[in-house]
Amino acid sequence: MIDGHGDDLFRYGNRIESNFSSNVYNNIDHSGLYRHLACCLENVRSYPEPEPYSLEKEIARQNRVEPCNVCVTNGATEAIYLIAQTYRDRCSAVLSPTFSEYADACRLHMHKVLPFFTLDTVPASADIVWMCNPNNPTGEARDIDALADMLQKYSDKLFVIDQSYEYFTQKPTFTISDGISFPNLILLHSMTKKFAIPGLRLGYMTGCRSLIDEVRRHRMPWSVNRVAIDAAFYLLGEGKGIAADIPSLVEESRRLAANLSATGLVEVWPSDTHYMLVKLRMGKACALKEYLAAHHGILIRDASNFEGLDDSYFRIAAQTPAENDRLVDALKKWGETLFE
Repeated sequence: MIDGHGDDLFRYGNRIESNFSSNVYNNIDHSGLYRHLACCLENVRSYPEPEPYSLEKEIARQNRVEPCNVCVTNGATEAIYLIAQTYRDRCSAVLSPTFSEYADACRLHMHKVLPFFTLDTVPASADIVWMCNPNNPTGEARDIDALADMLQKYSDKLFVIDQSYEYFTQKPTFTISDGISFPNLILLHSMTKKFAIPGLRLGYMTGCRSLIDEVRRHRMPWSVNRVAIDAAFYLLGEGKGIAADIPSLVEESRRLAANLSATGLVEVWPSDTHYMLVKLRMGKACALKEYLAAHHGILIRDASNFEGLDDSYFRIAAQTPAENDRLVDALKKWGETLFE
């Protein structure tokens, strides 16, 4: 779904002042990263490693696992497509509503795709089960003990759990060492989201050696470029000073959710992260999106194209308190236009 994602900022030129449309928190100081990359630019004259061995080794070292348990990719999206390619022609069940690329990647590689909506109804015919935890777009983080029980209950199925937003919740998620103890689990991780660098495309998958080796064989050479690798090493070393203050961000997101609900114009789904799914009580999300962009310089994510959602849903990610207050005020003004 090339044109169906959030952060379609490119469509609006310089009209947008506050971007709520992706699940990236934008108020991050990247000045140190910029200086570091400026010193590394001469590296673009040389090929990167055919596979990012050194970066995989460093991620493994920091997480106390072996490099064979880590496969670095060009964003978590490359990992999704590699897994779908590796297990071509299978039957994949996708816990919905969720990120569209699981189903898109599976259809590209001739999977039969079965959407399902609760963990009590995992399709018996599925070979692979895809889910996002915390989930996109709802922000729900599922209990990892329940997930562990599910992995054992359905030991004949491969589970792909996308933990791209693991950093943005205070609820426990699987650690990498947890994950490799299950022979039927691949975890996806995103440096893109954690460090707010979607333009660099950095992700990785982890799992037991047999699974990762199988998927790794389908990765093309040089899929991760040298600038991204240089950035990753810097971020792994300096990350605590770059990434968001999660307790404060989650608290602010709850304040935003409460203020949105207080307008009476929307219903906000409970979220365990800084982003949330919102349902309009009247009107369409696409109309609200265009109004906010045109009149207030605010961009939101029309969520109507998520499996199981209709045209009343949109998704936002909390930003600074001032930006969040501007969004609430703009929503109130839009509400007034409905009754003119």
